[in-house]
Amino acid sequence: MATHKLIIAGFGGQGVMLIGQMIAYAGMFEGKEVTWMPSYGPEMRGGTANCTVIVSDKKINSPVISEATSVVAMNLPSMIKFEDMVIPGGKLFVNRSLIKEKPKRDDVDVYNIDANEIAASLHSDKVSNMVILGAIARVTGVVKPESIEKVMEKLFTGNKSRLIPLNMQALTAWKE
Repeated sequence: MATHKLIIAGFGGQGVMLIGQMIAYAGMFEGKEVTWMPSYGPEMRGGTANCTVIVSDKKINSPVISEATSVVAMNLPSMIKFEDMVIPGGKLFVNRSLIKEKPKRDDVDVYNIDANEIAASLHSDKVSNMVILGAIARVTGVVKPESIEKVMEKLFTGNKSRLIPLNMQALTAWKE
């Protein structure tokens, strides 16, 4: 496995931090080296938020990245800000539900995902982040879907455990 360097960005409240945390935790379950570094805008909910995640078989020297193997843009400001950080041949995941503009790059693989519509079809507008997470895992192979399931079981405890089936459904809802 190569080293995966991801930037996940969107509005606060879209679950971008959770996507990053779950990838990092899943990497830990798999015995990989991981870093997760959050960055919040001026507001927690509604302001911009992003995180970087590195998953590797090798020791990671710094959680700071200047270029990414994959970028997830949950909204237009995030795509504008981070699109240029994807390495040539890298992957750009675009939440097409909120981003109507096309990326300007033609040297990256673009995955347009109607995350909000897919979430709505599952009767929950809150799982668009899990739709994207499932797409990231399948397309990049950064972590195994089974590892994400384990993370869900650890994170969603008590009253939140009732959310596991819906979130599991959302993970597999996007069809390439």
